[in-house]
Amino acid sequence: MKTTIDLPDELIQEAMKITSSKSKIETIKLALNNLIRQEKRKKIFKYRGKLDLNLDLDSLRGRKNVFS
Repeated sequence: MKTTIDLPDELIQEAMKITSSKSKIETIKLALNNLIRQEKRKKIFKYRGKLDLNLDLDSLRGRKNVFS
């Protein structure tokens, strides 16, 4: 999708420098991906302490317990 937006040059240049991106497009894609990942993480953290995941990974994976 093509979109025309007006971004502050200083902001883009700083982001390119920090991320070592070679182009403005690469920098913006990286920023958007990071923003999406961050927001998804926030939504997941809302469930912290609210779910009881009493799972036995050995039995889920079909392994025998070597310590019994």
